[in-house]
Parts: sequence; structure tokens; C-alpha cells
Amino acid sequence: MISPRDIDRHDTDILILGTGGAGLFAALHAQQTAPQGTRITIAVKGLIGKCGCTRMVQGGYNVALGGGDSVERHFMDTIQGGKWLPNQDMAWRLCELAVERIRELENEIGCFFDRNPDGSLHQKAFAGQTADRTVHKGDLTGIEIINRLMEQVLARPIEKLQEHRAIGLIPSRDGTSLAGVLMIDMRTGRFRFVRAKTVLMATGGGPTMYRYHTPSGDKTMDGLAMALRAGLPLRDMEMVQFHPTGLLAGEHTRMTGTVLEEGLRGAGGHLLNHTGHRFMYDYDEKGERATRDVVSRSIYSEMRKNNDPDQEGVFISMGHLGPEHVRHKFKGMVKRCADCGFDLAGGRVEVVPTAHYFMGGVVVDVDTRTALEGLYVAGEDAGGAHGSNRLGGNGVANSTVYGGVAGETMGRDISAMTALREPDEAILEAEIARACHPLTRPAALVQPLRKELQNAMWDHVGVMRTEAGLREGLGRISEISDDLMDIGVAPENLAFNLTWHDWLNLRSLCDVSELIARAALARDNSRGAHYREDFPDSGPLEDSYFTVVRQNGDDLSVTREAVDFSIVRPGETVLPDDEPETLVPAQ
Repeated sequence: MISPRDIDRHDTDILILGTGGAGLFAALHAQQTAPQGTRITIAVKGLIGKCGCTRMVQGGYNVALGGGDSVERHFMDTIQGGKWLPNQDMAWRLCELAVERIRELENEIGCFFDRNPDGSLHQKAFAGQTADRTVHKGDLTGIEIINRLMEQVLARPIEKLQEHRAIGLIPSRDGTSLAGVLMIDMRTGRFRFVRAKTVLMATGGGPTMYRYHTPSGDKTMDGLAMALRAGLPLRDMEMVQFHPTGLLAGEHTRMTGTVLEEGLRGAGGHLLNHTGHRFMYDYDEKGERATRDVVSRSIYSEMRKNNDPDQEGVFISMGHLGPEHVRHKFKGMVKRCADCGFDLAGGRVEVVPTAHYFMGGVVVDVDTRTALEGLYVAGEDAGGAHGSNRLGGNGVANSTVYGGVAGETMGRDISAMTALREPDEAILEAEIARACHPLTRPAALVQPLRKELQNAMWDHVGVMRTEAGLREGLGRISEISDDLMDIGVAPENLAFNLTWHDWLNLRSLCDVSELIARAALARDNSRGAHYREDFPDSGPLEDSYFTVVRQNGDDLSVTREAVDFSIVRPGETVLPDDEPETLVPAQ
């Protein structure tokens, strides 16, 4: 068995896990803020600029740029869309700094976004918003942002640890702070322990434990699984966002689950059931432009009415807008559908709700600090900003806004940190043993178990939930977790041993799946993405609470904490300063 004496050891000052929008922005802002000579290292499971969820963003970036819009209006849409569960200080800062960040993306990072004939930024309609505020680059916005960020980071003296998988947060000997992170160098199979004064966890979410999902399969909630084992509190773990329109192309292709972006519905696309009926106005007065949680539940309800085994989902139809117009405006998605045999511009495309984003995450303050000194969290790993439902376009804004905040905070905080901390060697050894467990078992295939987990989560912990279903789901998760511990990996060559990493991926997914189900069982009302058929009411808004999950030893606890209405209370509205009855945000 490998021991801590047999691993590579490495020191840095600032360590950033993840190279999506949050990680890359953090690296740039940390370099600007930290004292001269500070060592900055970024580590990523794949390759810089080629993996992660930000790159896959199609829709765009929410920002209030005038023309009848305002930061206050954006904030109220975020609070109401999140069903009054967001951390209001985080939501306000997101909306406020998005204005600054979009200018930075254009003028300093070098992004090109679509513009109107008068030269102003074009902003399209997204669901759940009272203004057209989504800045975009066609329907390939994420690629534009990540490509330009990657160019900036690669041009700077920032250390890069590519194809390095983080597997454990290692505390200091006294347990009061973070000493560093244990990783696997996937190219060699060796363990590497990196000490750092500050660590940013920006590994992204990725709810790929569901049958239909949008993130790539290597996104497996590793960060939240590590945070759980480190004893950190996690909030809103029941809040899994299903994007309403995931492409349904069959089990033979991994294109199934891929998002057909919200701009299709914002532009006037129709959702049709198996009889051809446009059904969304049967469920909500906003029709196809209702929030994602409402549209997902409506589609799921229509799916349950249909007994045709050849049509599981519903259809999105764009042809009435003019095929040439659709081909021009949504050329990326038109091509993607054509590759799968569908005519998005002139025909109908079958779609299904698809697990897309995770609103839950580590409890952080508005500066991204956690309860563990030295650890910061930004992006999809951090809970609070979205509450129970994320507005389309708020995701990439959240990552870049809070990535920059984290970089600046770490850059300032590191000035007071004079030395690296010595790790708790016992915990380091335990994390190594945990990762090596499958190397001691008979080799077998991991993927069939992952498919079992995806089916169990879709059937029992999915779009619509009940107590009986959740308990059934917890039982299935437990069985799959136990079965995984009996599955092994051939240990002869650990360099790029993808079966080993499949095993580690599934263990993270099993751990987080249990948290989702337990938090969902503890919330006996329906808010946003969490819908209990046996408790369909939202409960009094003024008594809003969020769930908090913690691990103590082998035990999990789920508690409730009251939402702090720090800026606005249910029944109130924040208005711009030039309108009457303004509620000024708390400072």
C-alpha cells in the first residue's frame, strides 16, 4: 500500500482547483492583488480551457445595462426566481458586479459579444426575467469566454498542473485550517500533495448522477464530496436544477441530455406534447417563458400522461418563426440537432428535462471564505447565490463574478499568512487509502453501476419527489455504494487508468446523491427545483429556511437555518434610486 512517504510533495502560495470561469478569473485577480513574488498554481482534472462547465455555456451572461433594466430589477428577479431562498447579500453582489465584470470581459479579457446595429451589446430574452438582459456570443457564449480567459492565463507566470485530480482536502495538524490538497497526477498515477496558504475550490458541480444530464461525464461533484469529508456545512443540497429542454436522441449517443438553450423559448419556440398540443399555458401564464423549474415539471407531467414507448419526451418547435431566421440566430444548435438527425429550424425536436446545475454547495460568506481557514469556494461549488432555482444566464455571471472576488480575497488574505501549514499526516494517509481501495479488489466494470445510480436518481430523486420515492432512492443509493466497494481496478498500470478514475467518479456521485436525497426528505414543502408531490405548497415565505447537511464521523445530519432577509422581505420590492419607495440594500 502507498504511504505518505511515497508521494510527491509540492509547495505553493495560492492553489486554485478548477479552470472554468471561476478558476481562471480567480487566477487573474489573485495575480493582480497578491504581493509580488506570490506563487500561484492552478490544477485541473483535464486540460486548461478544454474541460469544465463554463465552456459548455450556450445561452449567455445576465447583466443589467440600462434600457429600462437595473441592478435592483436583476436582483429582484434572482430572489423571486430562487423562491426567496437565496443569500441576499450574495445575490446583490452578483447582480452589482456583473456590470463591472462584463466590461472587464470585453475590454481586458478580449471577449467579443453580439451587438446591436447601434453598437450596444445585444441582450436576449431568458425565462423568469423582467428584462432582456442576457449578453451572448450567438449560442456559443461559454467557448468565447473560456478561450479568451485561457489565453490570458497561459500568457502569465502561473504554474499549471494539468490532468491533476484533487481527491482530498487535508487539514493542518491542529485541525483549525487547511494545509493543502491531495491529488492524483493522472499522467503517472502517482499521488501529489500540494501545500498552500490559500486554496480555492472551483471544481464545478455536474449532477451527472441522473439518467439525463448536460455536463460531461467527468464532472462528478468531487469538490462537494471532498468538502463533506472535511466536515464543512453544505446548504441547499436538495436543489438540483433540471434544464427543461435536453436533447433526446437515444441511448446510443452521448448527445442525449445536451441542452437546447433557453433562448429558443425566449425567442418564441413552442413546446408540444405527444398530441401536438402547446401545453405550457395549461401550467403557467408565462407559457414557455416560465422559470426552468416550472417548465421542467410541466414537461415531466406531460411525459407521465403519455403511454407511447416510442416517445418519452415532448417536442420543441421553432419552424413557425421561419426556418432561415432560426438557422441564422441559432446556428450552433441547428447544427447539433442536424448531427443527431433532427431539423430544429423547420421540424420538431424531442426534448426531456435534463439535470443541468446544482444550486446547493458549500456555505460561504460574500467574500467566498468558508468555515475552514485557508479554503475558499466559488462557482457552482458554492451554495447561496441562487436559492432554489437559478435563472438562465446567472450561472456564468456567478462564476466569473465570484471567481474574481475569490482571487482578490485570497490575494489580500495571504499577506497575513507567514508560513505554510503542516498537514495532518493521519488524514493524508486515510485519503490515500480511500483512493487505493479499488486497487485491492477483483477487477470488474464500473459503468453498469453508474447507470444503476442514474436510473435510481431519475426515478426516485428527480423532477418530482415523494417521501416513499425518496426513501426508495436512499435504499438504492446505499446498495449501489456497497456494491461499488466490492468492485476493483487492475493495479498494474495507474497512468491514465480511466477505470480507476471511473471508480473514483462514482464514489463521489454516490456520496453526493445521498446528500441530495436526505436533504430532499428533510424539506417538507416545495420550493423551486425541489418539488414534493406530497407537500406541494411552498410554505410561508416569511418563514423560509434552507437545509444544511454536515458529516460527523460516519453520521450525516440535516438541519434547517432561517433565511436572512438582509435586503428585502417577502412582499417588498427593491427599486432603483430614481423610483419611489426604494429599499436601499443593506451595507
